[in-house]
Amino acid sequence: MNKKLDFEKALKELERLVKQLEENDLPLEEALKTFENGINLSRYLAKCLDDAEKRIQKLSLNENHEPMLKIWEGDSEDL
Repeated sequence: MNKKLDFEKALKELERLVKQLEENDLPLEEALKTFENGINLSRYLAKCLDDAEKRIQKLSLNENHEPMLKIWEGDSEDL
């Protein structure tokens, strides 16, 4: 996996691979390679999201290392 690939580019590439698998009648080996690339991209994207969540949680702590944000339990009309 190319670590220099940013989240948005990786997501677009995954979407392209999914579309390719859905629309084309690929030979078995090419389909398997495409699927494998898609799985790797999916894992990379999941790690990116996990890392972003951890950064947000860390940034959301006050000086006492307590959460500054509370979980929102309303609906969209409460915004």
